[in-house]
Amino acid sequence: MRHFGHLAPEVRQRLFHQEPREFTADSPARLLAAALGATLYSPATRPRLADDIRKQAAQGVVSMVLCLEDSIDDADVEHGEENLVRHFADLAARPGAPLPLLFIRVRAPGQIPDLVRRLGPSARLLSGFVLPKFTGDRGLPFLEALESAESAGGRRLFAMPVLESPELLYRESRVETLEGIFRAVDKHRDRVLALRLGVTDFCSSYGLRRAPDMTAYDVQVVASVIADVVNMLGRADGTGFTVTGPVWEYFRAPERMFKPQLRQSPFLEVQAVELRERLIEHAMDGLLREISLDQANGLLGKTCIHPSHVLPVHALSVVSHEEYSDAADILRPERGGGGVMRSAYTNKMNEVKPHRAWAERTLLRAEAFGVARADVGFVDLLAAGIPG
Repeated sequence: MRHFGHLAPEVRQRLFHQEPREFTADSPARLLAAALGATLYSPATRPRLADDIRKQAAQGVVSMVLCLEDSIDDADVEHGEENLVRHFADLAARPGAPLPLLFIRVRAPGQIPDLVRRLGPSARLLSGFVLPKFTGDRGLPFLEALESAESAGGRRLFAMPVLESPELLYRESRVETLEGIFRAVDKHRDRVLALRLGVTDFCSSYGLRRAPDMTAYDVQVVASVIADVVNMLGRADGTGFTVTGPVWEYFRAPERMFKPQLRQSPFLEVQAVELRERLIEHAMDGLLREISLDQANGLLGKTCIHPSHVLPVHALSVVSHEEYSDAADILRPERGGGGVMRSAYTNKMNEVKPHRAWAERTLLRAEAFGVARADVGFVDLLAAGIPG
């Protein structure tokens, strides 16, 4: 699989200076963590789950979470497990186009080895588990269960802990909770693919819900948690982990708004682009601002609950030609001793030592999402990916 792999080769050649790299579920963890992108959540009880997964893969989704926790009723857990087992068998029996990285969000540690056992041979399609309400104390049994299931199945399985507990939110217990989380995930570092933020649960502790024109960073009690999570768990010194962006709760169907504009006459190209940009801003301004703030605050990828969120997340994850040029210059071997240089775009200073970690992360993102051509921007990437 690869990001934007659902586009025709000639379209990718037109859009990308460097195309996204192909990867599989067996690729290095560092690349997979960077490539998660828009991780689409789906209730495990969906009656056509296998078909849904194939459909989303064909539209560019590269990671999905099949949820047995908050997205389904307590009474439906057993049915959800049975549904997963049945549809994984369906997916395994009908090979075809590459499937997304598939994760199951469980409620209790015992579900992990039980589900791996029940999935049988189709467990080869499973990339790992999402671990809810993760703290140091509650999280260790999940990680130990994952280790046991991995040993029994003989296949690598990843964990994605969700940081969403009240102990993490409350100021008086936050540092201790973060320290406990770090000890737990550090002990199982090879198995932890990414840490996910459960901002909806944070808001619920105070009876809050952000409006569609506000981002998680506008809710100060939430923004402070994100800052502390990145501060203690997202460092670029080799001790940190990939931290993904919070869920965006609102959705529309942008393709219905954009399609008429994509059919404009070439003679109206300038007007069409301007109108497209206004429509994009109107339809998803809050989401776009939050994705940009995620990236500015050190988060990569995003939890998504609707397919319409996937393309904006991926389009904004593509490395611009200017970013790539700066990162490549900073990491040139002859720059190893440090120094300062004017960027190739002649609009900024590139200081080798302070900017090195940024450059390394940027080139890793370039592997996963590609590098846009110099004349290609977000609107071009978004428009190219809209179906139909």
